[in-house]
Amino acid sequence: MSRQDFYKKCRVDYPTFTYQGYSYDLDNKGISMTFDFAIDGLAEFHPTWFIPRIHEIADLDENLIDEMVFSLGMVELISYWKIACPPTVIIKDRALSDEQISWWKKLYWGGLGEFYYTNGIEETLDNFMMIKCESDKPSIPPKFVTDNAIKSGQLPKVMVPVGGGKDSVVSIELLKDKADVNCYVINSRGATDATVEVGELTDKTIYAKRTLDKNMLDLNAKGFLNGHTPFSALVAFSSIIAGYLNGLGFVALSNESSANESTVAGSYVNHQYSKSYEFEEDFRYYERTFIGSGVYYFSFLRPLAELQIAMLFSKFKKYHSVFKSCNVGSKQDIWCGHCPKCLFVYIILSPFLTLEELDAIFGKRLFEDEGLMEDFDKLCGILPEKPFECVGSRDEVNASIIEAIRIYDNKGIELPLLLSHYKAAKPVASDDFKAIVNAYSNEHGLNEYFENIIKDALK
Repeated sequence: MSRQDFYKKCRVDYPTFTYQGYSYDLDNKGISMTFDFAIDGLAEFHPTWFIPRIHEIADLDENLIDEMVFSLGMVELISYWKIACPPTVIIKDRALSDEQISWWKKLYWGGLGEFYYTNGIEETLDNFMMIKCESDKPSIPPKFVTDNAIKSGQLPKVMVPVGGGKDSVVSIELLKDKADVNCYVINSRGATDATVEVGELTDKTIYAKRTLDKNMLDLNAKGFLNGHTPFSALVAFSSIIAGYLNGLGFVALSNESSANESTVAGSYVNHQYSKSYEFEEDFRYYERTFIGSGVYYFSFLRPLAELQIAMLFSKFKKYHSVFKSCNVGSKQDIWCGHCPKCLFVYIILSPFLTLEELDAIFGKRLFEDEGLMEDFDKLCGILPEKPFECVGSRDEVNASIIEAIRIYDNKGIELPLLLSHYKAAKPVASDDFKAIVNAYSNEHGLNEYFENIIKDALK
């Protein structure tokens, strides 16, 4: 049976998904949350979260906390809904307005673009889901007060989510003289812990814990529908809880401009949808209109391209032995050396690091690996579909490859397999690299951008 036919069968067999409710316990240590979902007639799910409090904050608004927890559940549910994709989603505990329902459907649809594409399922925005509310309890956002530390002339209190890769390192290092920097880690691993340790921020890091329900994993193993969901939306909604409970007025993501580019050329399918500027703006609007925590969410690196971030990261040598961006090797805290993410990071750093420095990071020379040929062609645009990973734009990849070829040629080193293949397959422009780097190299512009973020938050 095709995935399309199985999808249709699931929607007939399991027509409703229910967000039954949520519970939470808040004390001085933090907030523990449990969400109650069901694919009616198939299984129940009870995933949990814990977000610690590392700063003592008084006068917390219980209604606001309740709304933030409910909203986190609205994101969490999509991981469980996708198992059978019931056409009707029932919300038991909130009367969402038509505007709110449209907002959530847009997030789900954009965040599931890869899921539908990779499963070969044809669907439409109008038909994929109907949200039905069985409560008369509306969202009533409280009057929020923006971070008082800004008004008193102190440094703004900023929380940087850390995933263990190069981007959050750049945010941490560039914000240190502009803000009181704290970190936020979900389900810590070696690279995240090492990053905050090298940054001397371990004592200022909020270590959140998210657990998946075993029933979902069991159903995935049995062949039910599975695929990518908008994880960065979970980061967004959980981070405002972490920020509010710890008195931190800003959440500074490290999402770059190239996160806006579609993964499949000419389509809306974007692996990084919930890292895009479109989602960032949508989230800020929803948070201010329907939640009102006073925590301002933005991406500090949004004005930059991956190429510029790589150039900046290349200067922060103390992190080079600890950062890891490879999802395949994340549980072992290694670079697997065989996936498109490893290859992308290798490409984007190659203009700025020596071969010996790249060897020390990756343990192998990825440009010499014939097994990476298809991923290489997808990254640079020889093939139209980018890998379904958080990778930069095709222009940046091409510019980096061109510059790497120039460096090899200038040193009189024979081109490795992938670069030789590229040189034969594509025309080589001489000024792409310099033009892209120069377009994003104005650090004064980044400072001005951050100042404007502060002004916008105070409105």
